[in-house]
Amino acid sequence: MKKTIQILQAKKGVEKITAITAYDALFANLFDPYIDIILVGDSLNMSFGGNQDTLSIGIEKMIYHTKAVCKGSKEAFIIADMPFGSYQSGDMALKNAVKIYRQTHADAIKIEGGIERSELIRHLVHEGIGVIAHIGLMPQFARFEGGYKIKGKNQEEAKKLLDSAIALQDSGASMVVLEGIQAKIAKNITENLKIPTIGIGSGIHCDGQILVWSDMFGFFERFEPKFVRKYLDGSSLIKNALQTYIQDVKTGNFPSLEESY
Repeated sequence: MKKTIQILQAKKGVEKITAITAYDALFANLFDPYIDIILVGDSLNMSFGGNQDTLSIGIEKMIYHTKAVCKGSKEAFIIADMPFGSYQSGDMALKNAVKIYRQTHADAIKIEGGIERSELIRHLVHEGIGVIAHIGLMPQFARFEGGYKIKGKNQEEAKKLLDSAIALQDSGASMVVLEGIQAKIAKNITENLKIPTIGIGSGIHCDGQILVWSDMFGFFERFEPKFVRKYLDGSSLIKNALQTYIQDVKTGNFPSLEESY
């Protein structure tokens, strides 16, 4: 069954929501039968593109990867990240969100930012665009903030996060991603919202969790965030398999007679 925002919102307080990133049809097809949400994250600029941060990817590349993911998915709820610089005004955000909707089968777009994004989100929702909000540690603000900073460390930050989450909900956001927020603060936000929260590095009390696929399966080796649980040592498996292939080619073991025409 195709996941809709209504199905996902009905899970709040009943069943945890599962989410993962994907950037192509191959992995989207592998994840699709099992996962609730697939995010085409701008994280692909780092794990797929080899860049130092998410800031240099543009709207056309995000559309390209979202189209591929949509081709590989039939059931998951698909979210496309709005990249840095694509929603600096309401009109710009609407133009780029409409482009994503027209050229892909994405179910919603995701926007980073707190209470200051409220009117922008209201504008998009009014035009029929599903919006997922994203607060806390926001990778698109990493240069501005001098790195990736955990949020909710004091009372002022905690209040600002809660106020933002409520304002974004009231503006029509369908869900809120909580990234890099102190667990007790994320718990308080989750309990005060009617819409689901999706956590990443924000503790167990969120309504769902998301991880970047290349992190959780052990393919991204540059660094490993504290919040990532590695479910597979993918990098070692690939390297070992590759070495076996090389050895088989060099020794004449591959291809065999059965593998030849």
